[in-house]
Amino acid sequence: MPFIPHTEEEVRQMLDAIGANSIDDLFDEIPSELRSFSLDRIPDGLPEMEVAQLMHERARKDSNVHCFIGAGAYDHHIPSAVWEIATRGEFYSAYTPYQAEASQGTLQLLYEYQSMMAALMAMDVSNASLYDGASALGEAILMAIRAHRKSKSKKILVPRSLHPAYRAAANTIVKNQNIELIDIPFDETTGKTSLTALNEYAGTDITALVIGQPNFFGVLDDVDELTRWAEENNAMIIAVVNPLAMSILKPPGQWGNNGADIACGEGQPLGIPLSSGGPYFGFMCATQKIVRQMPGRIIGRTVDLDGKQGFSLTLQAREQHIRRSKATSNICTNQGLMVTAATIHMSLLGAEGLARAAAASHDKHRKLVSGLSAIPGVEVKFNTPVFNETVIRLPKKSSEVLESLAADNILAGFDLADDYPELGDALLVCSTEKQSDQSIDLFIEKLEKIC
Repeated sequence: MPFIPHTEEEVRQMLDAIGANSIDDLFDEIPSELRSFSLDRIPDGLPEMEVAQLMHERARKDSNVHCFIGAGAYDHHIPSAVWEIATRGEFYSAYTPYQAEASQGTLQLLYEYQSMMAALMAMDVSNASLYDGASALGEAILMAIRAHRKSKSKKILVPRSLHPAYRAAANTIVKNQNIELIDIPFDETTGKTSLTALNEYAGTDITALVIGQPNFFGVLDDVDELTRWAEENNAMIIAVVNPLAMSILKPPGQWGNNGADIACGEGQPLGIPLSSGGPYFGFMCATQKIVRQMPGRIIGRTVDLDGKQGFSLTLQAREQHIRRSKATSNICTNQGLMVTAATIHMSLLGAEGLARAAAASHDKHRKLVSGLSAIPGVEVKFNTPVFNETVIRLPKKSSEVLESLAADNILAGFDLADDYPELGDALLVCSTEKQSDQSIDLFIEKLEKIC
């Protein structure tokens, strides 16, 4: 139905009916220092035609560029069928499937998504998605605190080599709940989590250890060794992984002796376009033992009295609309359309197709790094295996290099100066299967001229 704004007279009548002098009186419990009285940075409204022109202009800026930025969002090939199907009305406008009898299509799709994610991670169960990878980590930490009842410390070991935005978001989510996130440094030579630093906490009460694979630098960490350390020290394991990389790497459920307890991360590599930053979706898998602590919803499959297959919302442990502050989580919905696209994407590619895409990304990245490292003054920072991202050191100021290359429509990488100043003028560069040999050669050629 159309939105019909209230007239001044109608607003006045409603205020009089409840005995309020103004709309501001309805929010007088909000402290004045938390209220914003000026919206100077928000531009005036534009006519529809001008808005369309502006959006087309901005969209053009994202086209015809050579993108070598990864850092948590990756430009992979997406079969055209994915979004042709995902944007059909049945999926595009589907709402939360509370009524199972009216939502069998949506419920089955989510069930298939859960099945594929659990298989990809080699874990027992998957939920039906979260908001994004960063908030998924925050939820995983809260889940570990609830599940590990023998631990009283509420201390979580988090490598500094984990995505800085994930660490910041997780800290925002948990910091007011007496949960301590402890930074673990990375080895300066390999970029891996420092086992020496980790051993300082051996024998102490640690609730969970977070392990990234690959980590933010693209480095493949020693996940078996880290997992065994956590097992020996009675700490839970939270895996933060790239889902596409898991098609060719050892999945979290097979790490160490018993596997990770929780696996989470960003689902964007599974059929979601860059889209200037979103929306994306987070995923979470876990062991059956702690499934009731999992946030979000879980879809189940059953049969009716006639033996016909049916799907329903099996477990909603969060139930904030009933349990309020006692809820497992305050997640009230998920990124349903993104999950729909990811399910279609995984169905079309299959296990073999995902592995091929991951292997092709790795091959393209090897070609990129080989060419870049041959440029005088450019060096690879960490001499260790990677997936499709690498940190390179530059002989010039990284921000100036990025600006110069952007003039040639080359998005050359992620500047690490703000998050990791100790690395100096360094870029995180990435290549996926979409990068052509010509695009890679152009990047190498332009960077060589600048350096």
